[in-house]
Amino acid sequence: MQVAAIQMVSTGVVQDNLVQAGKLLEQAAQAGAELAVLPEYFCLIGQHDGEKLAIQEHFGSGPIQDFLSEQARRLGLWIVGGTLPLSTSAAGDSDKVFNSSLAFDPQGACAARYDKIHLFRFDNGTESYDESRVLQAGHQPVQFALPSRDGHTWTVGLSVCYDLRFAELYRTHSAAGADLLLVPSAFTYTTGQAHWELLLRTRAVENLSFVLAAAQGGAHPNGRRTWGQSLAIDPWGAILAQQAQEPGVVLATLDAAQLARCRMQLPALQHRLL
Repeated sequence: MQVAAIQMVSTGVVQDNLVQAGKLLEQAAQAGAELAVLPEYFCLIGQHDGEKLAIQEHFGSGPIQDFLSEQARRLGLWIVGGTLPLSTSAAGDSDKVFNSSLAFDPQGACAARYDKIHLFRFDNGTESYDESRVLQAGHQPVQFALPSRDGHTWTVGLSVCYDLRFAELYRTHSAAGADLLLVPSAFTYTTGQAHWELLLRTRAVENLSFVLAAAQGGAHPNGRRTWGQSLAIDPWGAILAQQAQEPGVVLATLDAAQLARCRMQLPALQHRLL
């Protein structure tokens, strides 16, 4: 199955980000991708966290969700929409939102929703982040089935950015049969330089799964700098494709036969005690 990790450098203008995402998704579809994954916060990286509240949508309706659905239908593509802010209250006036990753099938229907469980906090005296100021944590790991043109139905485990540091989430996906792990992200330059590739390759190896990680990658208008380095990794930990910085489409082919071969040769998943 041909897949694409979409790398972006999102701004504080939603419409500009949707235009950029649309062009990159079209490139992915033209290259033969069946699945394209957008990065975390693909729709907005603003001047302050509170801007997420202003663009929140109710699950099932809203311009960002409509965009994802239309692109999936128009391009005949599975799309995982990085993340977007979904309301935590019926009135849509909460002071917190979910940071949600939505998967749309080629007919434009939402096939899965995952609310980011682990909320990033970091303070090294120079940089300071605390997602819990405006985000509410999710609680439920989510997988969905993706039937590929190659005849294999992939079980896809959803995660987002800071989740990458919590191996137990990916063990849950693995126990549910996941063979592809998605990690849309906006890693900071500081933490990404230190840990991004290391953690992604570890998650692939320990779960004998493919990993596809779509990242924000570059200098944003608000002064934030993200690490980028969108990657596709095979179950043996080898990097199949990558891009360091700036917007682009990272293409890779996932081979179900290779996956089965790795799991047969090294049946580590059968040897788990927990």
